[in-house]
Amino acid sequence: MADESKIDDPATRQEAAAEVIKEAKEAPPTAQVDDEDEDEAEDTVATGSPASGAAAKKKKSKRKRIKNALTGGSSGSSEASGSSQSDISKLMNGLSKDQLTELVKMNPGLAQQLGVGTGGDLTMTKEATAAMKKMSLEEIMSGLASSGKNVKDMGQYKFWATQPVPKFGESSEKIVEGPFKIIEPEQVPKDPGPLVDGFEWVTMDLLQDGELEEVFQLLSGHYVEDDEAMFRFNYSKSFLKWALLSPGWTKDWHVGVRASASRKLVAFISAIPVALRVRKKVLKASEVNFLCIHKKLRAKRLAPVLIKEITRRCYRLGTWQAIYTGGVVLPKPVSTCRYFHRSIDWQKLYEVGFSPLPPNSKPQYQVRKYALPDHTATKNLRAMEEKDIDGVLELLKSYLARFEMAPIFTRDEVEHWLLYKKDSTDEQVIWSYVVEDPATNKITDFFSFYCLESSVINNSAHKLVRAAYLFYYATTACPSLTPSSTRTDLSKRLNELVNDALILAKKYKFDVFNALTLLDNNLFLEQQKFGAGDGQLHYYLYNYNANPIAGGVNARNQIDESGSGIGVVML
Repeated sequence: MADESKIDDPATRQEAAAEVIKEAKEAPPTAQVDDEDEDEAEDTVATGSPASGAAAKKKKSKRKRIKNALTGGSSGSSEASGSSQSDISKLMNGLSKDQLTELVKMNPGLAQQLGVGTGGDLTMTKEATAAMKKMSLEEIMSGLASSGKNVKDMGQYKFWATQPVPKFGESSEKIVEGPFKIIEPEQVPKDPGPLVDGFEWVTMDLLQDGELEEVFQLLSGHYVEDDEAMFRFNYSKSFLKWALLSPGWTKDWHVGVRASASRKLVAFISAIPVALRVRKKVLKASEVNFLCIHKKLRAKRLAPVLIKEITRRCYRLGTWQAIYTGGVVLPKPVSTCRYFHRSIDWQKLYEVGFSPLPPNSKPQYQVRKYALPDHTATKNLRAMEEKDIDGVLELLKSYLARFEMAPIFTRDEVEHWLLYKKDSTDEQVIWSYVVEDPATNKITDFFSFYCLESSVINNSAHKLVRAAYLFYYATTACPSLTPSSTRTDLSKRLNELVNDALILAKKYKFDVFNALTLLDNNLFLEQQKFGAGDGQLHYYLYNYNANPIAGGVNARNQIDESGSGIGVVML
């Protein structure tokens, strides 16, 4: 099998999935069973036995077709997928139930779509097995979307095929990193592209309460929600100001679309500036976020138009690269992380349908399992103050230097992103805490988390789920900052700090604490009783071709003990 510790993007996951098929095809043929018999009888694969010449030729032919399907060859490439579906179906029918299960384990989106569970709890029913055998190989191997919808064939990505981003099916060999294209400033259009009749471009002024309210209302009603339409992100106005008015922000990057007649805001996209380090190269980039379109206008293909416009506006200011994230698979993630959730108020999460009751358990057992102390345990832990900005900046810059992709913060950015000023009229969005050595007055540790509520849809008992999201943190208890420290020391310290973060989140009435498999989170997620979620977050770079970066999960979407190269925490 492929080395799972190095599987960190969809292309490499495809290679790992191909290995499952390859192993099956290199084994002797076995008796075939009908779909009706698959619950009672499973194919077995003998390994290490010689195959007959005829069987070997047949296996070689099948392996070639599989390879072509994965690498863009003629028989099964995504660009020509319609020409060989019958061959692919035959290949899928040749796989045993165990081998199909192995593929689904690598593909959580597909598991959700088939309704067979996730992780180690897969139950491949007769119906799920039959449905899977009717799918194309591309659908089976590339469906990494948290929404449960599989990756579309590359030919259907008509917009992204025109953009300076990597494409599915391209060579997985190591590439020389750099921009896809160099844009000359005089080539950038001075005016926006046309919109469909009845709509017009606007630039939103978020310093105006009325326009901030419009963006808030659009996002509240039409932004990200789960597949079952039970929860929807509920970004507060204070959160939007925090997220969109960061140091260096420009009004021109807050782009809206209005209906000409009613003047109603029906679409929005934004960007903020970021100095982004990708390995040794520092990019003057934008962080694109909050792409939102009114539900009634989803069929008008406004998303590509919005992306083109925010790109044009970034180009106009000499910003040629961008970073963005999404829960769906697009061409082509540079990394993929997985969400983990730590219950704080388990009873409430159960009542709103967020947390299931495990088999053979009772609600009181779950409440007891996730109980937390009332007081923190770390000595000299206190809320971050203005006097701590320089110390936190120094510590954070040193800590983030360990990761392959991370922002390079300025003092103003640390103040904006991490410091809550008590005299602010805005509600609190960010909580940051430091540990100060009383002997040296040095900041030895800090952690932060922010608040993002979700609206609970159609629930009479609860209207909101209050979620804390782990933000940036740093500690001197790691080998690169303190040579005498070990990885064990780092794990121990992070577990202490995060346990205190959970206690503080409980104090401030949060219901759940969320984190991704980035930074050094894999050292404490399981120990602090975080549970694996269905959602993934895919990281993308625009107009910059980079080799894959580990996202903290392996081919089976499980925690990768070798860690993550991602040091960027996106909102």
